Amino acid sequence: MAERGDEACRQVDTGMARVFELFGKRWTGLIVSVLLAGPVHFAELRRAVPGISERMLSDRLTELSAAGLVVREVDGGPPLRVSYRLTEAGRALDPALKELGQWAETYLADGGQCPARFRN
Repeated sequence: MAERGDEACRQVDTGMARVFELFGKRWTGLIVSVLLAGPVHFAELRRAVPGISERMLSDRLTELSAAGLVVREVDGGPPLRVSYRLTEAGRALDPALKELGQWAETYLADGGQCPARFRN
């Protein structure tokens, strides 16, 4: 077996690790993609992300808020309504998410699997 000497092992970029620590969680990317269109009330956001529970949506919104990507705003009532919007940092994700969507259309269009013509 070849020795590597003092050469450091290849490591994941710390920026990528931070991104996937947040966006690697189920639902997070979908929530952000809905909010890219503008502020949304909680109930509308829940309907826009099929399959998410109220508890999970609340948890993900709390995480996104703590990360500085989402702002929670209470709309005076009655009835009392809560809406969410992206911060400047959250809106800055738009080009990256659009690029990922285009990539998925090209490379994952066949039922979530990469077509054979791209497997080299």
